Parts: sequence; C-alpha cells; structure tokens
Amino acid sequence: MQSTAAQTGAGSFLSTIIMFVLIFLIFWLLIIRPQQKRQKERQKMLDSVKKGDKVITIGGVHGTVVGMDEKTLLIQIADNVKVKYERSAVSQIIREGVDSPSS
Repeated sequence: MQSTAAQTGAGSFLSTIIMFVLIFLIFWLLIIRPQQKRQKERQKMLDSVKKGDKVITIGGVHGTVVGMDEKTLLIQIADNVKVKYERSAVSQIIREGVDSPSS
C-alpha cells in the first residue's frame, strides 16, 4: 500500500517539475527572448550613429550629431547651440531617403 502512495507522490512531484519547466519556457519565449532581441537591435542602432546623422532623443529633442566619443554625442539643436547627450539618450536616427521606424 505504501509503495503505491510513494509512486503517486513521485509522479506528482515529477509532473510539478515538468509544469514549472514548461511555464519557464513559455515565459522565456514570450517575454525574455523578444526583449533581448530589441536590446540587440537598439545597441546596433546606437553603434551606427555617425557625424551628420539627424537624431531624436528620448526627450523629443531633434538635432544633428556634430561630435562624438565612446559614450556621448554632441548634438547641434540650433545655430550655435550644441548639447552633449549620452548615446543611450538617442531614440531614433533619421536618415534621408530611408524609412525610419516609428517608435
């Protein structure tokens, strides 16, 4: 009688573990993986910024990149007005003749 109860308990434990693995797999496929893909695309976009590119910052400021270093960009937003921004503050790059994704 105890062996049947032990087998039922072991089977229940195994099914619980399988259920947790399936839930984690679904969670990873629906949430984590797409987020990683978006991060890679954003990093690729930020790495492709070059002088002369027109950009929009996360604050909505439009300007042209006139200088850059590894972590920052110098963006001209008006005549004789240049502002230094972190690269991560760029929301999108606007290139002439190329459709830019609307974010």
